[in-house]
Amino acid sequence: MTARIIDGKAVAAALRARIAARVAALPYAPGLRVVRVGDDPASGVYVRNKDRAAQQAGLDSATIQLPEDTSEAALLDVVRRLNADPAVDGILVQLPLPAQIRAATVLETINPAKDVDGFHAVNAGRLATGQKGLVPCTPKGVMHLLAAAGTPLAGARAVVLGRSNIVGKPMAALLLAADATVTVVHSRTLDLAGECRRAQILVAAAGRPEMVKGDWIAEGATVIDVGINRLPDGRLVGDVDFAAARGRAGAITPVPGGVGPMTIACLLENTVDAAEARRG
Repeated sequence: MTARIIDGKAVAAALRARIAARVAALPYAPGLRVVRVGDDPASGVYVRNKDRAAQQAGLDSATIQLPEDTSEAALLDVVRRLNADPAVDGILVQLPLPAQIRAATVLETINPAKDVDGFHAVNAGRLATGQKGLVPCTPKGVMHLLAAAGTPLAGARAVVLGRSNIVGKPMAALLLAADATVTVVHSRTLDLAGECRRAQILVAAAGRPEMVKGDWIAEGATVIDVGINRLPDGRLVGDVDFAAARGRAGAITPVPGGVGPMTIACLLENTVDAAEARRG
């Protein structure tokens, strides 16, 4: 068996086209503000890609760049001003932040109605309890990919590898809401490989390069690789050994070109959702 490739670039492009059509029908341009502290190179590339995609979709998007030595108090002042600005529908504070700033404090200061990253405890609680709220972009993107792949979710055995607040926990909640039978596994799980082998849907978000070996994959499983890791030789790889897994899976996302493009597309979708919910 050779797995079918789930093309995240194509799925993201289709989603961005639908978002642009929604924006064109609105009497206003949804406002997105990205706050960046310092000059982390990886964050810089990501923020530029976000700005480009937002502008192409017709959003009113801008980045607020602050120096590396910005104090926590100064950053909180910026967030509060954006909370109060009626033209701003979505606020994203780019992580990681410098050591002098507590990320949790900053994220909890964002108005939950403008929290387009979906990281605020209010939005996390809404997701966990089945209420409507803004959902973290990467897990939301995974759900779009599963839909595009035609993967049945109701009753399926789904395994989420990783338990972060950003991906693992919200991913499990979304799969549960779709009636999958969900197991969350992590580095302390006994018989980790065996748990993964039982998955009809495997979402790998552990942050360890090529951790998931080919023989961890059930025949015909759908494999979503959230990981993106740069090796010493410069290559980008996921959390799954792609070449080996492709010989067993039914469908699989590549790295790069799988989940990555979906994260930005879902950020745009969250911004439009937030604008429509807030402005009517």
